[in-house]
Amino acid sequence: MTEKLLTGNQAVAHAVKNSGVEVISAYPITPSTPVVEEIAEMVESGEMNARLILVESEHSAMSACIGASLGGSRTFTATSSHGLAYMHEMLHYAVNARTPVVMAVANRAIGPGWNIWADLSDSMSQRDTGWIQFYCESNQEIYDTIAMAYRVAEHGDVLLPAMVCYDGFVLSHTSMPVKLDDFGEFLEGYRPVWKVDFGNPETHGNIVPPEYFMELRHEVFASHLRALDIMERVQKEFFETFSRETPLIVENYRLDNADSVLVTAGAISSEAKIAVDNLRRSGIKAGLLRIRCFRPFPAQHIIGALNDVERVYVFDRSVSIGSEGQIFQEIRSAFYGLSSPPEIHGCVVGLGGRDVTSSVFEKVVFGKIKPGWLEEVMV
Repeated sequence: MTEKLLTGNQAVAHAVKNSGVEVISAYPITPSTPVVEEIAEMVESGEMNARLILVESEHSAMSACIGASLGGSRTFTATSSHGLAYMHEMLHYAVNARTPVVMAVANRAIGPGWNIWADLSDSMSQRDTGWIQFYCESNQEIYDTIAMAYRVAEHGDVLLPAMVCYDGFVLSHTSMPVKLDDFGEFLEGYRPVWKVDFGNPETHGNIVPPEYFMELRHEVFASHLRALDIMERVQKEFFETFSRETPLIVENYRLDNADSVLVTAGAISSEAKIAVDNLRRSGIKAGLLRIRCFRPFPAQHIIGALNDVERVYVFDRSVSIGSEGQIFQEIRSAFYGLSSPPEIHGCVVGLGGRDVTSSVFEKVVFGKIKPGWLEEVMV
C-alpha cells in the first residue's frame, strides 16, 4: 500500500489501473476529462496494460464499452452532465444486455444556461435506466468504490452496470491523501457468463416479443434487489482485506439516540457532519444518514436507521421538476403505510454549485430556515 495526494479524477484513474481494467473508451467533457487523460498517460507509458479507445461522442463511448464487455473484457469510461445525457439510449442497452460496465460520473449541473459546477441532476436524471448508482464523499471513497463496483457489477447474481458518482470540482479537482492498494487480491479477472464467440455465432439483442420482454425486465429488477445482499458481502470483504471501512449502502453518523436526522448524499455530507457535531454541542440530538447507494434504493436500511427518529431533513442536491428532490421522494415512499413514521421534510440545496455550508443544515434544524427550496441561501 502506498499513499499519494490525488484529485478525485486521479483517484479514479489509479483505481481503474489497479482494478485490472482491459478496455477504456473515452470522450472528454468537463469536469471528468482528467480521468481519461491520466489513464491515457498510464497506457502510453506502459504503466497500465489496457486498450484505450478514442471515440467521437459519449454515445459512442458507451457503445464501445458495451461491445468490449460483451467480448469478455473488463471495461470503463467516465463522463459528466451533457455527456451522460448523450449516453442515455446506450445506458438502457448496457442494462438489458447485462454488461457490467463501470463508469465514473463527475457530477455537474445540466444546462442551459451553461454551468460547469456541481449538483447531482445529471446522474439523478438517469436513475430509471437500471444502472447501479453509488455516491461518494471523499477521494478515498472514490478510489475504493471503483473496485467494489466491479465486484458487485460482475457478480453472477447481478450482472449490471454501475456508476460511481462524485461532485465535480469539489472532489474531481480537489487533492486529498489517498491510500492506494493493488486490488488484485480483491478482484479476480472478469469471467463473463456469456460472451461473443465468433467461432460459435449467436444472435444477440434482437427483437424480443411481448411474451419475453416483461420477463427480461423483471430479471433486471430482481438483480437490483439481489445486489444489496452482494454489496453487504463486498463491503465486509473489502474491510477484511484492506482494514479500511468504506460503506457501500448507507453510512450512519452519530445516529445513537438521535431525534433529528439529516439525510444527504455526496460531498455536502462532510459539511453535514460538521453541522451534526455543532448541533450535538448545542444540546440537540442530531445525526446523519448518508446515502451511498441510490440504485438499488436501500429502503429497508433507511427504515431501520430512521424508524425511531422524530424528524428527518432530507437534503437533495437535485430536484425532479414538478415534484421534489429525488431522495426525499424515495424516503417518503419507503415509509408509506408504516405506523408512526417520522416527520420527513425535504430541502433542495446546492443547485449549480451553490455552496452548502454547515450553517445551512443547522439553520434548518433550528427552524431559522423552512424546508423546501432554501431561498434564504440562494442569494
